[in-house]
Amino acid sequence: MDRGRGRETRRAGLTGRPSGKGGRASPARRIALCGEAVDYRLIRARRRTIGMSVDLDGLTVRAPRWVTLREIEDALAERGAWILRTLAEWRSRQRDVLPREWRTGAPILYLGAELRLAVFPSRSTAIRSDLFDLTVLHPSAHDEREVADTVARWLRDEAAQRILPRVASFARNVTDALPQVRLSNARSEWGSCNHKGEIRLNWRLIQLPPALADYVVAHEVAHLVELNHSRRFWALVESLMPGHDAHRRALEDWTALLAA
Repeated sequence: MDRGRGRETRRAGLTGRPSGKGGRASPARRIALCGEAVDYRLIRARRRTIGMSVDLDGLTVRAPRWVTLREIEDALAERGAWILRTLAEWRSRQRDVLPREWRTGAPILYLGAELRLAVFPSRSTAIRSDLFDLTVLHPSAHDEREVADTVARWLRDEAAQRILPRVASFARNVTDALPQVRLSNARSEWGSCNHKGEIRLNWRLIQLPPALADYVVAHEVAHLVELNHSRRFWALVESLMPGHDAHRRALEDWTALLAA
């Protein structure tokens, strides 16, 4: 699903960026819009009109093969203000999902809160969190790769313990058979459900505020009954999580986590 809306298929997923459509992309181009340089990708596709979209990857333009570059850039100029405003909105959503340096003081997201990484040497490995810090005790505290791998495994374990059980909690409201559920490492979607009733949830959900993670779970559980995005589907999501629309909108601000 494209940021909350998507096509009806035999597999429905809650994504964080628009899915690409067929066509061949040219090398990145640059245009001046309202006095600001903007890079964009041009994809020549089988379509009748010029289309443009802005997401985490920037500006993408899809155009018929017969449309000239001059016509494409005229169209971009006409929508220059919208493009710049939307690019700024996406830049404001950028978050680092994991530290760039695995050292004490680096920020790390956990359950929607930005904690401070605190790394200390120790004979045994242990990780614990409080309101301010994610404390890591590790025999190789000065080896950033070792610390990174340890924390990544811990986050996945936390997702397995905290997120996966929520599927059963929601599913009991819509089906007698509990679905198969697994963690995924997808870079384009928070979760998915296929026609076999198998649900996959992104381990990065452990870094979202719990209410938003619950919304993703409820969304995928609703696909067990409605593998589409019809009115019936959204009514079912609302029954599982009243006020879901606010969470749906809020989830957009966390899209950058998927690409990290």
